[in-house]
Amino acid sequence: MDWYSRYVISWELSTSLEADFCVLALERALEKDKPEIFNSDQGSQFTSMAFTKVLKSNDIKISMDGRGRVFDNIFVERLWRSLKHEKVYLSEWKKVVEARISAKKQWDLYKKVRQHVPEKFKDELCPKPKVPEPKN
Repeated sequence: MDWYSRYVISWELSTSLEADFCVLALERALEKDKPEIFNSDQGSQFTSMAFTKVLKSNDIKISMDGRGRVFDNIFVERLWRSLKHEKVYLSEWKKVVEARISAKKQWDLYKKVRQHVPEKFKDELCPKPKVPEPKN
């Protein structure tokens, strides 16, 4: 998430706490933009060698919240809380793919209702409408 705009740059869903899905989301985000600093909590996914290696190889400074600093990452926590209360707790998915599709719809909606979209993401969120070719 871009902290200034609250724009969700990339996300991933997993049924485990392995680091792989976080690395995948990070690599997708870095395809769109590269921050100077990456902030996260001290979860095992974010402190893993695989995750920190991607950050270091892209010359991104690593910032981790201190122990007990629950409000340092409040924007991301609030975003996931919204997803849980608006989708997860109200749904009965049978398969992970159903949850993934539902989460994608929620993220797409979230992106569209944001009032402030960074210029670098406008094409993704606000694509130019296709104008039909004039008929001769």
